[in-house]
Amino acid sequence: MRFVVAMTGASGAVYGKRLLETLPGEKILVMSDVAKSIIPTELECGPEGLERLADTVYDDGDLFASISSGSYRFDAMIIVPCSASSLGKIANGLADTLITRAAAVAMKESRKLVLVVRETPKSAVVLENELKLARNGVCILDANPGYYHRPKTLDDVVDFVVGRCMDQLGLEHDLYKRWG
Repeated sequence: MRFVVAMTGASGAVYGKRLLETLPGEKILVMSDVAKSIIPTELECGPEGLERLADTVYDDGDLFASISSGSYRFDAMIIVPCSASSLGKIANGLADTLITRAAAVAMKESRKLVLVVRETPKSAVVLENELKLARNGVCILDANPGYYHRPKTLDDVVDFVVGRCMDQLGLEHDLYKRWG
């Protein structure tokens, strides 16, 4: 399987890192410039540490990258974390970066697109953008952990959200204890 993992300028780099560690198959990574600035404040590594977890890395300004074309096949795209700005661009068809172009490709080619939105509280504009995308088949997966599995560590909380991403991709995992 081939996955595109994108990280945009919202808090929550830990979710992207853990997803890169967990996903099977080929991983293609794209980070926005703002994400690259945030990552060192939230993780023990910088962007280069995340790049080592991917098979291929593209610059967000590289609109000639393979993932910008519908003829290049990938199984799913996950934007984690997804900023309200990126969400808005995707919802309104603005494909001015590699991340937003690859998201547009995923939608037009009917591929799985998961946006792990890390924004709270949400304005009506953000909620309307989420609704517009959900109506077009995009999975809006807020970074909201569950607590029924009784997490003991921050890693347990992160694994719950990443596990929900894996569920949306149809991938088996043991990142958290399921209900019942």
